[in-house]
Amino acid sequence: MKALVLENIHPAAVEVLEGRGYEVSVRPGAMSEDELVATLDDVNLLGIRSNTTVTRRVLEAAPALETIGCFCIGTNQVDLGAATERGVAVFNAPYSNTRSVVELVIGEVIALARRLPEKTQRMHDGVWDKSARGSHEVRGRTIGIVGYGNIGTQLSNVAEALGMRVVFYDKADRPAHGNARRMKTLGDLLEVADVVSLHVDGRPGNAGFFGAEEFSAMKSRALFINASRGMVVDYDALRDHILSGHIAGAAVDVFPVEPKAQGDAFDSVLRGLDNVILTPHVGGSTQEAQEEIGWFVAEKLARFALEGSTALSVNLPPVLPPVLTPGHRLGFLHQNVPGVLADLNSVFATAGDNVIDQHLSTRDQLGYVVTDASAPLSNEAVEELRRSEHCVWVRTW
Repeated sequence: MKALVLENIHPAAVEVLEGRGYEVSVRPGAMSEDELVATLDDVNLLGIRSNTTVTRRVLEAAPALETIGCFCIGTNQVDLGAATERGVAVFNAPYSNTRSVVELVIGEVIALARRLPEKTQRMHDGVWDKSARGSHEVRGRTIGIVGYGNIGTQLSNVAEALGMRVVFYDKADRPAHGNARRMKTLGDLLEVADVVSLHVDGRPGNAGFFGAEEFSAMKSRALFINASRGMVVDYDALRDHILSGHIAGAAVDVFPVEPKAQGDAFDSVLRGLDNVILTPHVGGSTQEAQEEIGWFVAEKLARFALEGSTALSVNLPPVLPPVLTPGHRLGFLHQNVPGVLADLNSVFATAGDNVIDQHLSTRDQLGYVVTDASAPLSNEAVEELRRSEHCVWVRTW
């Protein structure tokens, strides 16, 4: 079994995969589409972060590929539709780096409120500027959290512990934590928030989500933070509102176009502005978070490849079978049509195979069933399933 791991994924992932029998190749940076096409012919498992894009063309050039691990929160860098069509399971780490992102945002809120970026720059320039002008405590001020998922809710809890008032807006029906207040519209949140922090995902519908109209609706001298996705914000509009003085400061960790490799040149319309913190997409880049992500995603990949578990897959039907003890297991990914399970068990019965455990789940157009048997399943039964018009793939363990 061959695995290719890109983009400086934590060594914990390599340890897990090698411990499960994979031959692991490691590359420090991202790979282009052409490089992936030329490399993935015999690769069974691909590990990436946010700078590697897996397109339909890449997937069509990877006949041996069984699973992709996104060692990050987002999966929009993978063509999930094409992966699902081919039965390639995609996994991510939706929870592992939430604390690291929250700590960065809290640090930025305090730094911007105290205008620390310009203070430290002037000290480095040899200027002693001891003044309280424009400097504020965060206690008692209102933070508006846009996107109240895993990161947004944890930010809510930490901000409230600092004495901040919390309001949030989310299109999904999410329960409020602590004393946080749900706002009916984004406009309602922007009217009252002293700090606006974005935590939305990278789905195509969110492109340009926050632009000139939203910045104009923010309170005068409010602060703005984006640690979600670069494509959701119009940074030209943000620059205009900072230069006009309407926005008092901003912190940005994500950009529409980001350099592919360490040390590459970076440019942004936000460079050189006072009280603006620019960081190179490091919200989840702590040793603790990266180690947790490495272990978490690698375990999910290994359990899928070696035991058939699709638990927490973002695209295949979720099945969490028991840990595979000495025995015999078959995984059958199929089109989600009536009668497939009955046909499956009829095949086993005809072949005289003794089924002792079975787990089925469906998602959209696919169904997935894991079957355990007391003895090796007959080759005739396995081959008959492969010939089924509804079969995507059959695997045995």
